[in-house]
Amino acid sequence: FSSWFDEAIAAELLEPTAMTLATATADGQPSMRVVLLKGVTEHGFVFYTNYLSHKGRDLAENPKASLLFFWPELERQIRIEGITERVPAAESEAYFSSRPFESQVGAWASLQSSVLRSRDEMEEHFESLRATYEGKPVPRPEHWGGYVLTPKVVEFWQGRPSRLHDRIRYRLDNGAWIIERLSP
Repeated sequence: FSSWFDEAIAAELLEPTAMTLATATADGQPSMRVVLLKGVTEHGFVFYTNYLSHKGRDLAENPKASLLFFWPELERQIRIEGITERVPAAESEAYFSSRPFESQVGAWASLQSSVLRSRDEMEEHFESLRATYEGKPVPRPEHWGGYVLTPKVVEFWQGRPSRLHDRIRYRLDNGAWIIERLSP
């Protein structure tokens, strides 16, 4: 992963850290959205969000999820399947405190995925919170933090002429990674 990711960064793509996150409810209703990769650890792929959002509720019901990095300029994609869990609160605190002030305030101002009466009301709430926290540390909301997706399957796809693409899958089996070439 890291060599392809480094190449995507070096290619100065518009959003190389953007990844599609697919989740599903306990009864299997899927949904997808784009989130940003914020780190890769020995445990997996880290992203941050509002725990009360649609994705947060899905992950609370069903921790299985998948990620997709798609870099069309490089004719590459990486598909990852795994299990999510919340990162430790200290990691969420550290990342939250590194965010720009307005992003920190926005985490309080937005009741993500809830119905708004008006955009003006949300912006007024944001301005009120901005004034409250101006010049002070903004605490991390309890409803905001990180997840790590621990991979069980990682598939690399490289576009090739005549649609004879390369597909290499890494599959975790009893603690060992099995490497397989798949037909395009």
